[in-house]
Amino acid sequence: MSTVDKMLIKGIRSFDPENKLVIAFFKPLTLIVGPNGAGKTTIIECLKLSCTGELPPNVRSGQSFIHDPKVAGETETKGQIKLRFKTAAGKDVVCIRSFQLTQKGSKLEYKALESVLQTINPHTGEKVCLSYRCADMDREIPALMGVSKAILENVVFVHQDESNWPLQEPAILKRKFDDIFSATRYTKALDVLKKLHKDQGQEIKTYKLKLENLQTLKDAAYKLRESIGHDQEKTEFLKSQIQELEGNIRNVDSQIHHTEATIKELRKIQEQVSTKTAERSTLFKEQQKQYAALSEENEDTDEELKEWKNKFEERIAILESKISKLDREMTDTETKSSFLKQTISDYIWENSKLQNEAEAHMSLRNERDSTIQKLFTRHNLGSLPGAPFSDDVALNFSNRIQKRLMDLEKDLQDKKKANELELKTAWDCYMEANDRWKNVEAQKQAKAEIKNGVLRRIEEKEHEHDSFEFQISNVNFPHIDEREKNMRIEVERKTNQLAEREFESNIRQKQSELYSLEQKIKALNREKDIMAGDSEDRVKLSLKKAELENHKKKHRKILDEYKERIRAVLKGRLPPDKDLKKEITQALRSLTMEYDDLNSKSREAEKEVHMLQMRIEEVNNNLSKLHKDMDSRKRFIESKLQSLDKQTPSIDFYIKVLESAKEKRDVQKSKYNIADGMRQMFDPFERVARAHHVCPCCERPFSAEEEDDFVKKQRVKAASSAEHMKVLAAESSNADSYFQQLDKLRTVYEDHVKICKENIPLAEKNLADLTEDLEQKSQALDDVLGVLAQIKADKDSVEALIQPIDMADRLFQEIQTWQKQVDDLEYKLDFRGQGVKSMEEVQSELTTLQSTKDTLHNHLEKLRDEQRYMENDLSNIQIRWHSLREEKVRAANMLQDVKKAEEELDRLAEEKSQLELDEKHLAEALSPLFKEKDKLLSDYNDLKVKLNREFEEQSELRRSYQQEVDSLTKVTYKIKEYYDLKKGERLQELREKQSLSESQLQSCETRKQEILGELNKSKDLMRNQDQLKRNIEDNLNYRKTKAEVDELTREIESLEERKLKIGGVSTIESELVKLSQERERLLSELNRCQGTMSVYQSNISKHKIDLNQTQYKDIDKRYFDQLIQLKTTEMANKDLDRYSKALDKALLRFHTMKMEEINKIIRELWQQTYRGQDIDYISIQSDSEGSGTRSYSYRVVMQTGDAELEMRGRCSAGQKVLASLIIRLALAETFCLNCGILALDEPTTNLDAPNSESLAAALLRIMEDRKGQENFQLIVITHDERFAQLIGQRQHAEKYYRVTKDDHQHSIIQAQEIFD
Repeated sequence: MSTVDKMLIKGIRSFDPENKLVIAFFKPLTLIVGPNGAGKTTIIECLKLSCTGELPPNVRSGQSFIHDPKVAGETETKGQIKLRFKTAAGKDVVCIRSFQLTQKGSKLEYKALESVLQTINPHTGEKVCLSYRCADMDREIPALMGVSKAILENVVFVHQDESNWPLQEPAILKRKFDDIFSATRYTKALDVLKKLHKDQGQEIKTYKLKLENLQTLKDAAYKLRESIGHDQEKTEFLKSQIQELEGNIRNVDSQIHHTEATIKELRKIQEQVSTKTAERSTLFKEQQKQYAALSEENEDTDEELKEWKNKFEERIAILESKISKLDREMTDTETKSSFLKQTISDYIWENSKLQNEAEAHMSLRNERDSTIQKLFTRHNLGSLPGAPFSDDVALNFSNRIQKRLMDLEKDLQDKKKANELELKTAWDCYMEANDRWKNVEAQKQAKAEIKNGVLRRIEEKEHEHDSFEFQISNVNFPHIDEREKNMRIEVERKTNQLAEREFESNIRQKQSELYSLEQKIKALNREKDIMAGDSEDRVKLSLKKAELENHKKKHRKILDEYKERIRAVLKGRLPPDKDLKKEITQALRSLTMEYDDLNSKSREAEKEVHMLQMRIEEVNNNLSKLHKDMDSRKRFIESKLQSLDKQTPSIDFYIKVLESAKEKRDVQKSKYNIADGMRQMFDPFERVARAHHVCPCCERPFSAEEEDDFVKKQRVKAASSAEHMKVLAAESSNADSYFQQLDKLRTVYEDHVKICKENIPLAEKNLADLTEDLEQKSQALDDVLGVLAQIKADKDSVEALIQPIDMADRLFQEIQTWQKQVDDLEYKLDFRGQGVKSMEEVQSELTTLQSTKDTLHNHLEKLRDEQRYMENDLSNIQIRWHSLREEKVRAANMLQDVKKAEEELDRLAEEKSQLELDEKHLAEALSPLFKEKDKLLSDYNDLKVKLNREFEEQSELRRSYQQEVDSLTKVTYKIKEYYDLKKGERLQELREKQSLSESQLQSCETRKQEILGELNKSKDLMRNQDQLKRNIEDNLNYRKTKAEVDELTREIESLEERKLKIGGVSTIESELVKLSQERERLLSELNRCQGTMSVYQSNISKHKIDLNQTQYKDIDKRYFDQLIQLKTTEMANKDLDRYSKALDKALLRFHTMKMEEINKIIRELWQQTYRGQDIDYISIQSDSEGSGTRSYSYRVVMQTGDAELEMRGRCSAGQKVLASLIIRLALAETFCLNCGILALDEPTTNLDAPNSESLAAALLRIMEDRKGQENFQLIVITHDERFAQLIGQRQHAEKYYRVTKDDHQHSIIQAQEIFD
């Protein structure tokens, strides 16, 4: 708190310009007395001028304020005021103001010289002098003293001429109060804030329009970039598609080239076949002519014939040796023929035996077929084809019969299970009814048991009730209530006594005083090294602290607003302020990298899905093509089969048809060989019968008639066998041709089977694999897209934090800078110092404070002892009171227990009646349940008998069917045994051996005939050499032609085979057409893709050109800068709005609070001071001059009874003086918190004695109240000796000052002792 210590006056008004007069100001009272005109008011004027720079009224711009040069006899006089005061921070400062007054002719010239502030550097201890202009000094000193200039002018240092300003004109009063409340300054600040808020609102609208324009451009640029990205992706995709299409076109071109080459080869082969066929036809005709011209076909080889031709003579001898050789071979052949005949007779006997067994086998088959027909007819197993059945068909029917037997067995088992299930259902119904009966019976028993339990509980509760009533009878409730009431009164009395002593508040007050003393002692201990700082640095420090606090609030607000979102981004962590931006940036970077990685993965997955879809489409096309090929081959084979068989067989029967044709061919060929062998045996049999007169087979002798009959039969058979041979030859040829035609289809069938069983399943498996892979890839793509969406949302949330975090980081950096500047200034300026004192003064003050502290500590301990004693006494009484209350509660609880026991007895009686009723109802429900249970048991037994009977009937049916099946099985077993022993194959084998032997016999006979013919030919050849030679040449020519024909035939067959392997021309041509169409489709797709890609590329170029335009250049940065400018301006504008509203509210609250406080003090002082009865009290009324403004008009009013009257113009001079003084005292009490100075100049002017005395008493009370405040100073200037005696008491001041004039009429100040 600021105070004034000393003041030096020199050359001011009547003070001597040559002598320095010093006045020291005491605490709490400085009393200055003196006659009128002695210069007392000059002291107030000097104090006011030193502190505010304001000249007194009516001094003609300062000329009348300085000692007149004419009086001093000089042309120039100088005045000086030097004031030493303590600042609000407790530091000593000296203010020096110098003036000069010069006489220039008849004109006086006033000039204020340089003003100086002196202080002491706390670090060096040196005196520091700072020069100021007057205006700067006028602002600096009020700031150092901690009060405004208006308070110093209008409250603290008020000139006698202006002391009644509270009752002056309203305009003056309003100006004074506005200055005191600083209303004008704050109103101007509010206007500036509102104007600035409005201007910034217009700027925000402009910024928003710019931002919207930039947003449009940014969106357009983003769309252009996005279009470029999409077009580039589509271009890359089209490039890969074009490369794939070009590869497919090359493959199709190679296939077309290969197909065209195949067609050329086929046509070339067709031409060769046609040429060679025509050539063979010509040669074949020539061969037939040569064969017809042959006299005899020679069987010798070409080499032999050529040798015959070349070495004819030599061959004659060879021919003779050949004839002898042929004779020997003829003998050997006849021997072999006789052996074969014996073998054939053995085979015939064994064949007859096997034939009988085959007939027995056929009878078994017939029996089997009839049994099957009977079973099918009797048991309705379905329709049957006509008998006889093949073994496969019979096996199939047997299996169906067996299946029927299994079905009967299964039906029997199902019947058994159904019976069991039905019996189980009936039994479950019975058991359910039985359970219900048992449950009701159990409930009945349970109710009986519960009833017994209730009876026991009723008995226990009655016993408990009697016990409680006995205990209650021993309790005296009125006595307990009276004792508890007396004890409660005693507790309240002790409590009130303890509260009246106010130990806690007194102890806290003493502790606060003790703590304050300790702080003062510590401050004094530190004060030795602390000096006053520079005032300019202090102001800077205040401003910087305010700015630092403002930045901290902004920073804290941003962090509070985005704290939860930051924790969500950083997984619950809230990093330090310095690392916040770094971690958010790292989080955004990691999310961006993750987003880009997932985005690339999603594009790759989309590409893979697309490739899989294309491959699936390709596999589907290939599969469709395979199905078409399979169907075409199937139709081709079926059409061929239809044309051959004249039926519509399926391709599935092709192998069976082929094997059947092969078997038929072999059978026909075998028949033909057998018939041919038999035909060859007819002539030998006839010769044997004629030669030996025996049967050629069994060698039984023939009679003549039997021999004739045998020969006749042989001739008839030979004649009929010739016709039969022709038929068999034709049938054999047809069967062989049919087989060859079917065999030619084998390749096509094998291709069909390969496509059906290998290619199509492989393609379908590949399709399934691709489909499964597509599903997996699609699922993976969906997963990646889901994660991508989540990462994008996280990334967007982090990006939304970037701007506020950047602002928070900027504010944090600025806070660090401001904090460093504040720390530097605080180090430079120490506000805890109390100014420069001597070591003795500090030590004396320390001793005084320490003794005060010890006294206060002893008093505090005494208070604590008294508090402990009274608290212990109160605690003992409270314990006794609580014991009585517990006894009372126990008695009340016993009453409650009796009531609960009675209620429990009523409830148990009701429960007992309910249980008896439930027991009766359960007994009534038992009878129908028992009847239902017996009925269900009887139904179960009847159902069991019925179902067993039906099961036996069905079982009997199955047994009869089993017997029939067993008989069929036996027959089938015998048939199978016949097949297992391979007797049919043995018969066939014997027949084949017989046929082989007969054919061998026939061959022997044929060979004999050949040998005989060759022998005859050789003999004839020997006889006719010329004819032989000519015949050899003809044979050689014929053989040459035949060899050429055979060679051409082989070549034609080879070409046909090549043609068959290659395939038909129409098929390959249709394949070529398909390939051409596919090539055209691929070319069309390629052209479409190239056109689309060129469109995309042109779009990319166009969009890039658009992006390079000036309007899109750095659009993101421009948009971001504009956004930052808009947001910061909006934030600043919101802050301005909040500041203006807060300032407006604070001004209203401050004004209201201060006016209430001022009026309260005025009322108290008036009632204490004023001795008249006409005015109850006075107050200051403030009225708002308009709605929505903070401008007030003021007036002083007086309360007379119920009437409130304006005091101006209605009060006496004394009342005016007293009201003005009281108002000044109230204003000083309210506003001078940092300044304890109050100067009163002639306060008793116009006051009568009682009011003067009451004013003195009021001032004494004020000084008494402020005696604990070290820095309170009351300066009273008066000429009223009586008033001076009333307030000038020894306990308030040891001396007072008397102002008089010396012989030279210069004012002098003398200090005089105050005596009681």
